Amino acid sequence: MQTSLLRELVVGTPVTHGQLQTSVNRYLPGPATQCQYSTATSKKMRLRTNISETVKRKLSLGARILRVGGVEKVYKQFFSVGEGERLLKVSQCYLSTTSGPLAGFLFISTDKVAFCSERSVKVFTQKGHMLRIRYKVAIPLKKIKSVNQTENIQKPTQKYIKIVTEDNFDFWFMGVLKYQKTFQYLQQAISQA
Repeated sequence: MQTSLLRELVVGTPVTHGQLQTSVNRYLPGPATQCQYSTATSKKMRLRTNISETVKRKLSLGARILRVGGVEKVYKQFFSVGEGERLLKVSQCYLSTTSGPLAGFLFISTDKVAFCSERSVKVFTQKGHMLRIRYKVAIPLKKIKSVNQTENIQKPTQKYIKIVTEDNFDFWFMGVLKYQKTFQYLQQAISQA
C-alpha cells in the first residue's frame, strides 16, 4: 500500500547524460588551460573527499547504532520483521541506481535481503511538495533467482554483488565492506531459505 502511494506521489524529471555533460562543460575550463599541477591536485582532492566521506559514513552508522541500541534494532526500525526472523549480517555498501550510487546498509536476514539508504532522498509530489524518504529495497530470499560476484575488469579491486530476482530485476551492490564475508553470508542465507 505504501509503495503504491509513493508511486502516485513521486514525479521525476529525466535528464540524459548529454544534457548534463554540456551544461557542466560551460563552467569548466578547456583542456588547453589546464596544467599538470591542477590535474594532480584534483586527483588528490577526489581521494580526500572519498576518505572523508567514508569516515563520515562510519561515524553516522556508529552514532545511529548507539542511539537506537544495536544493529538489530536499527533493522527493526527500517523493516518489518517476521516471527523467527534473525539478522545474519549488516554491511555498508552502495546500491547502484539510475541516478547514481546510493550509500546505505545491506541487511542479510534469514527471510530477506534488504537495503536502506543512509540519508533520506528528496522526492516531489504531483502538487510540488518535497518529501524526504529513505530509499529502501527488501527482497525475499525465496524470490532470488541468482547471486553473482563480479569485478571491474580494468580495476579488479572494485567488486560487485549482483542479485537477480525471479521477475528479472537486477540489484547491484558495490563498495561492500568485508566483501567476501558478506557474499558468503548471502549465499548461506539463500541456500537455507
